[in-house]
Amino acid sequence: MRHLTVGEDGAGQRLDNYLVKTLKGVPKTHVYRIIRSGEVRVNRGRAAADTRLAAGDELRLPPVRMATPAEREAAPPREFPVVHEDEHLLVIDKPAGVAVHGGSGVSFGVIEQLRRARPQAKFLELVHRLDRETSGLLLLAKKRSALTRLQDQFRARETGKTYAALVPGAWPARHKVIDAPLHKYLDGAGERRVRVTGADDEDGQRSITLVQVAAAYAGYTLLDVTIKTGRTHQIRVHLAHAGHAIVGDDKYGDFALNKAFARGEAVPAVKFDRMFLHARRLRFEHPASGETIELEAALPAECRLLLTALPRVAAPPPPP
Repeated sequence: MRHLTVGEDGAGQRLDNYLVKTLKGVPKTHVYRIIRSGEVRVNRGRAAADTRLAAGDELRLPPVRMATPAEREAAPPREFPVVHEDEHLLVIDKPAGVAVHGGSGVSFGVIEQLRRARPQAKFLELVHRLDRETSGLLLLAKKRSALTRLQDQFRARETGKTYAALVPGAWPARHKVIDAPLHKYLDGAGERRVRVTGADDEDGQRSITLVQVAAAYAGYTLLDVTIKTGRTHQIRVHLAHAGHAIVGDDKYGDFALNKAFARGEAVPAVKFDRMFLHARRLRFEHPASGETIELEAALPAECRLLLTALPRVAAPPPPP
């Protein structure tokens, strides 16, 4: 068995995220497996994946095979478009196709590349996460105190996160709130997936998504989606459950339609080979000054090009 003591850098982190970062080279699926089986103990007791750790917590881990440094690909230094930066925090505009951190078959992500590009940075941590195929605003902390305060805001739902999503079909304007619990599970291939579940599911987490029609196109709708809870794949699963899966979503979307978009067959002369989900607006209180910070990131060029090629139609009148 292996014993670890959580240091200041691990305080406030979820158990699963802490282990993924600590157990370099161990697949995420295995990390979740040893947590669910009770082989991971926190202060001698069983713990869930979302257990928040505190400095000084004692962890007991089962034997696991970890990759040696030679087996891991070094992250190349890379900077990303900066939307806002000061001595406490950094906000970047993450491109689609880039993971926020290494793991699950990904050698490195945004955080590893930024640390390599900024060797002088004493502290740099992700405050929240975006899916690999989601583009847009990503918040990082440059001080431990900033990380703790910002994560507290996210947990207390005191932040505002709005996404742009393109979905097939005409979204009903009166459908503005999706309040459906979500359940995480592993599929037959060991991949993490999420589904809408019933209120009687003990493992279901209440999840709330607000939806507003931003623009209507022939056969498609551009949505402004604001999440009140930050569950894994929340927007993707909620919209798919409503019958309007996001264009380009390779987990929960229409695979035939996605292929047609990638080949340039869905919209003449336009090839679109990504998920149309973009974190376009972020609002939070500055961890030091308390000032309300509201930032925006324009749609990426490939998303704008696709919208330009789609025939625009008049939006339906608001419901009475």
